Amino acid sequence: MTPPVFAHGNLRLYLLALLEEQPRHGYELIQALSERFGGTYSPSAGTIYPRLSKLEEEGLVTKVADGRKTVYEITPAGRDELERRRPELDAIESDVTDSVRRLADGVRAEVDTAMRTLRAELASAAREAKRSARDGKRAGEASARAGASAADTHIESSRAVHEADLVLADFRQRLRTDLRTQAHQGRVSAETVTLLRSRLDAVRTEVLAALADHEA
Repeated sequence: MTPPVFAHGNLRLYLLALLEEQPRHGYELIQALSERFGGTYSPSAGTIYPRLSKLEEEGLVTKVADGRKTVYEITPAGRDELERRRPELDAIESDVTDSVRRLADGVRAEVDTAMRTLRAELASAAREAKRSARDGKRAGEASARAGASAADTHIESSRAVHEADLVLADFRQRLRTDLRTQAHQGRVSAETVTLLRSRLDAVRTEVLAALADHEA
């Protein structure tokens, strides 16, 4: 489904702007739109191709076969259309940025919900483990205490791993959205990737060191 940011006719105009940047085939247009939205929205082929056909009928784009692919290219009439509607396009770009933020907020809300669900499931598992440990007392008090302790340790470790997964997923989504937004303005460079890799390596080293200290 097309998100609310694309009011009637806006997606058509936005596709024309993407083709002004360079000729593309349908999948590349879908991919470019997904990148604009930081991966939070990806249109279907059924959304894109009818609009491309309409643009072709109006003489605003042409298509040529490139092997098994069909490449779309903007025409002079299409460029004239963009120039006439440049203020509308600028407004759409602003709306896309706002929409990306809203969609990212939705993803974070889903992560928060998943975190709460996970904690509830782990709490239930913990109660079940403790109940099993109590039942095991009949086989020997000392053995039961050791089993309960091991079960608690395992549950706590599993909880921490799941929470770490959610933290990493949330971090990845937020940073990906930020990078996509900044890349659209030409602000992301190879130095950005080098910085990211260096900082992530440092965090991994620090976490592993902390785990080693805990084991010792």
